Amino acid sequence: MDLPKNKFLQRLAEGKTLWGCWLGLPDPNVAEIAAGAGFDWLLIDHEHAPFELTDVMAHLRAMEPYPVAPLVRPVSAEPALLKKLLEMGVQTFIVPMIDTPEQARACAQAVYYPPRGCRGVGTSLARASRWNQVPDYLHRANDEICLVVQAETLAALENLDAILAVEGIDGVFIGPSDLAASMGKIGQGDDPELQARCIEAIKKIKSAGKLAGILTVNEALIAGSAEAGADFVGIGVDTLLLGAALRERAASRH
Repeated sequence: MDLPKNKFLQRLAEGKTLWGCWLGLPDPNVAEIAAGAGFDWLLIDHEHAPFELTDVMAHLRAMEPYPVAPLVRPVSAEPALLKKLLEMGVQTFIVPMIDTPEQARACAQAVYYPPRGCRGVGTSLARASRWNQVPDYLHRANDEICLVVQAETLAALENLDAILAVEGIDGVFIGPSDLAASMGKIGQGDDPELQARCIEAIKKIKSAGKLAGILTVNEALIAGSAEAGADFVGIGVDTLLLGAALRERAASRH
């Protein structure tokens, strides 16, 4: 049995902007419906949505037969949590609220096996290794990990160069909502200064040779992010899309 390949890394190798969607509804049927919708990647949001670890694994299983790449945003950078997600088969992480290079370095240590990091060994209990059925898993697993940290405060932007210099960090993902809050402009996703800071950050990330990503439903920021070179852009959220479709349908009969 071979080591599962990281679909996100494979899609990135195509050299085009990858379009994705946020998943906040823990029913795996939603994940499977979204997996067949045509997105390049889907993010399971363990941070804000009501996902338990078993829900995350159910989503991974629902998405596995499809070509779409699964990403996971854990609720925190706690090493014990990252270890459990790794054992479940998560290969691409977007870790929230990383403000300093020290925090970024701790993330990198947590997700890689020694000597690159300090991930604990428990492959006989791990879905990731197919319960010890993947030959040489311990020596190859690091190659399929993609670690992206999320910059979503003014402090993170101030420390962006130092974060980008951390070994083991593949990219940085910009979070406009929390960045707006950090700027004293909570809920103002259309603010020109906010959007300018996001675009500037994406350009800096790209100039450092790292992956740049962002989540936004603002069409101007979507276009600007792609033009600035963003590698992957989240353009929708399952809860918002479902709500909008339901309201539109209901309104058509009133």
